[in-house]
Amino acid sequence: MMTYENFDSELINELLRDGRASFRTLSERLGVSVATISRHCSLLETRGVIAGYVPKIIYEKLGYGLTAIIHLKVEGSLIPDITSRLAEYKQMTSIYEVTGDYDLIIIAKFKNTKGMNKQIKMMLSDPIIKAANTSVVLNAIVENRQFFIEELDEVE
Repeated sequence: MMTYENFDSELINELLRDGRASFRTLSERLGVSVATISRHCSLLETRGVIAGYVPKIIYEKLGYGLTAIIHLKVEGSLIPDITSRLAEYKQMTSIYEVTGDYDLIIIAKFKNTKGMNKQIKMMLSDPIIKAANTSVVLNAIVENRQFFIEELDEVE
């Protein structure tokens, strides 16, 4: 039997199983009222735990079969300037500020190497970028995985 303490975790896991499930369906699966589901979803959204409900797109099926991992060295104080510009490139699915030899790691999807080369050359023309290293993904073993949670900790 589910307890109130782990209700939000169970609700999130149900949404991970089926993000299109109606509140009625979720209430039946979790054994609570539709109002309880609605209230908890609203609270999770307000807390920033749930940021939206979107379909999981398989970009390869749409012709974007080339994934690149791009490492960038950037003038440290200018990282916010370049990240805001990089975020405007539609095919960049993730941009991370990281520790280590490079300052940023970007995951991007392209239709072909010609498109990838064009976009990388545009990025490298920016004087803020000091160095770059690009790897092409040969095979995605796991990609965009979300995982079920056991217990929802307090959000800081």
